[in-house]
Amino acid sequence: MRTEIRVGGLGGQGVILCGMIIGKAASIFDGKHATLIQAFGPEARGSAASAQVTLSDEPIGYPYVRRPDVLVVMSPDAYSTFVPTLKEGGTLLYESELVRPDDALPAGVKALGVPATRLAEELGRRLVMNIVMVGFFAATTKLVSYEAAKKAVLDSVPRGTEELNLKAFEAGFNYGQKLVSGEDSRVA
Repeated sequence: MRTEIRVGGLGGQGVILCGMIIGKAASIFDGKHATLIQAFGPEARGSAASAQVTLSDEPIGYPYVRRPDVLVVMSPDAYSTFVPTLKEGGTLLYESELVRPDDALPAGVKALGVPATRLAEELGRRLVMNIVMVGFFAATTKLVSYEAAKKAVLDSVPRGTEELNLKAFEAGFNYGQKLVSGEDSRVA
């Protein structure tokens, strides 16, 4: 089974790292095949950034994402740029304090929001909002296992930041678990 994922946001939000961790969790720790294609503007921060991740049980011959099954957006610009490409019946994961889903959503899309920036700020570092999104992704999509995602986070973050990033991952994962179990009604 092939699953196409696009992660979009702004440079400086950790979009590429978010995609890399998802791919690493699937390929190295869950034993699936994964590809990653990254795109970003010429500026380091503030310009558009996206990661295309493809997961499959079979080898992947074509790595480009055309119609993502899952779209993760961390900025309003990423939402408006990429939501038209989301498959009907797909899943939209979004930063709920920055992005407001609208009527442009394709039919049957499941939209789930998380205040990733606020959760990261509560941990003391806004920069870990991408890791909050990784935890949220793992909990809400079940495309990568909890253990694989956790290992991929710890394997991918700079030395000395493991504890903070693990807390960010847990915050996103716990928020996602509550959301999908019906304990939280913040679904678009």
